[in-house]
Amino acid sequence: MPLAGVAMIAAAAAGFGPAPARAQAFDHSHAAWAALLRKHVVVLRGGQASQVRYAAFAGDRAALKAYLDTLSAVPAATFAGWSKGERMAFLINAYNAFTVELILTKYPDLESIKDLGSLFQSPWKPKWVPLLGTKVSLDDIEHEMLRKRGAYDDPRVHFAVNCASIGCPALREEAFVAARLDAQLDEQALRFMSDRSRNRYNAQRSRVEVNKIFDWFGEDFRSGLRGIASLAVFVARYADQLADAPAEREKIRAQQADIAFLDYDWKLNDAR
Repeated sequence: MPLAGVAMIAAAAAGFGPAPARAQAFDHSHAAWAALLRKHVVVLRGGQASQVRYAAFAGDRAALKAYLDTLSAVPAATFAGWSKGERMAFLINAYNAFTVELILTKYPDLESIKDLGSLFQSPWKPKWVPLLGTKVSLDDIEHEMLRKRGAYDDPRVHFAVNCASIGCPALREEAFVAARLDAQLDEQALRFMSDRSRNRYNAQRSRVEVNKIFDWFGEDFRSGLRGIASLAVFVARYADQLADAPAEREKIRAQQADIAFLDYDWKLNDAR
């Protein structure tokens, strides 16, 4: 037997064998997730809102789980070596995809994602998501990764992650990708701020009424991130979307309008 063959047998016997094939590179286009979104997300009012065909999504559960497995297979060290845009897109898509999976665990026997929680724990707290070599919660992805100071420092993330509720900014009909992430986040913000059912100027009360997320995550809109020194500064950027009358728009731009927060609609964003 040739010496090379003897060496291979000896190595196998010692528990070493040929090196395994190199792991397939992660698909940063998130094509599998994008295909599911195109198929099952219903865009409303030009993208201002969306609904999800959860019943049809359930029929594609195997494809969803296959995509989730690709997310879970990424080691922390590999993730750390990616660009900032690749990391952020990965985490946003992971949050949204695992949220859909969470809904499907009990669908159709729920009217809200809150039905998956309890009196003592919200549905965002359990650490059931296998990601980056450990088990994390949806809250961990949003607050400890995406919102962590010094990581991405981008309040627009609030318009990208979707909590499966009508009150939440729309689940985008495509995957987030690093190459277009900045434009996608800008568009998500514009779409959301254009939705008068969730953000608007109330002429009768002479005030701007905005979604409750601006109350819950107010610190992200007054911390100077991306030049946003206050919620009024952020709102002023969308005066044309919030009001029709020139005088009302000017009042918003001048940051002279009072700001109030609307009630949040926790009903499932289901296209039944």
